[in-house]
Amino acid sequence: MMNWGLVLLVSMIAGIGGMMLYSSAGGAWDPWAGRQMMRFGVGLVVMFTVAMIDIRLLARFAYWIYGITMVMLVGVELMGFIGMGAQRWIDLGVFQLQPSEIMKLALVLALARYFHGLTAEQVGRMGSLVAPLLLVMLPVALVLRQPNLGTAMLLLLGGGAIFFLAGVRLWKFAIVIGAGLASLPIGWEFLHDYQKRRVMTFLDPGSDPLGAGYNILQSMIALGSGGIFGKGYLQGTQSQLNFLPEAQTDFILPQLAEEFGIVGSLFLLSLYVLVLVYCFAIGLGCRNQFGRLVALGIGTQIFLYVFINISMVMGLIPVVGIPLPLVSYGGSAMMTMMLACGLLLSVSIHREQRLPRRIDQLS
Repeated sequence: MMNWGLVLLVSMIAGIGGMMLYSSAGGAWDPWAGRQMMRFGVGLVVMFTVAMIDIRLLARFAYWIYGITMVMLVGVELMGFIGMGAQRWIDLGVFQLQPSEIMKLALVLALARYFHGLTAEQVGRMGSLVAPLLLVMLPVALVLRQPNLGTAMLLLLGGGAIFFLAGVRLWKFAIVIGAGLASLPIGWEFLHDYQKRRVMTFLDPGSDPLGAGYNILQSMIALGSGGIFGKGYLQGTQSQLNFLPEAQTDFILPQLAEEFGIVGSLFLLSLYVLVLVYCFAIGLGCRNQFGRLVALGIGTQIFLYVFINISMVMGLIPVVGIPLPLVSYGGSAMMTMMLACGLLLSVSIHREQRLPRRIDQLS
């Protein structure tokens, strides 16, 4: 049975996104709100179509989906479309596709398929973790080359969450985290200059208020100026007077906070919390490991999206270019979220379906 509660929540969040994009353009549908709502309409069709796919088919073709997405990531290296100084898109004529967004879901499917086929004893063996580590690190390496540090971080954290959900022991995470911390000085040398400036600006935003620190300072001004109830729809000074940069994408939450205050911001966050509740309820209620890991993995990805974006605009972490799901303007991000919701609905509909440990035994 279709989970209409989740569909309603997704529609409400997307509706808020359309309303804020309308405001970002000064009270006009073009250039953002109209296109975003059209994408959402197409996304609804995609979501319901994916929801009807038997979970056994998703499990059977999980590696194929991952492999095709990897080919697209390699294609970005060979013939990618360059935008805003980064090579992240493939121009398909009708639209530009960002394969790194699709990889977030493909990785969840591939890891869920792999761990579904293991027993608890096998998950505890170090040798069993080599293949899934490669599944995570290969796309992370390709995404870092684009460069896209934010998406690479989401892939790494999302993949690590599935390792944890599958039963990998905590001491193994401690080894990986320790190695990662030890390699930070080396990793710093490989960062691009603009990425280093973002880190330094995070540590001291006031050091360059009209340059590298401008975005985050204007974001914090907008967040604070709305007060409890906000200045009113279309009345935000930071956004309407174009002081707030990229208000239609990464910094759309400060615009909402300025116009609707703390109350409006908490209302949006409560909708995200309810979506996460649905994700984890669907996952825990699923009777097969594949569906359980897919639902919990997608829930983790959504949480990371929201948490990183909010932390970023509040100055708690460096700016890494992570959009607010279903609210920020962006075609690839919108379609990825609708695909993710379709997968959640599919798991919900087929939650009673039992799968053999060997997926290739499916008839």
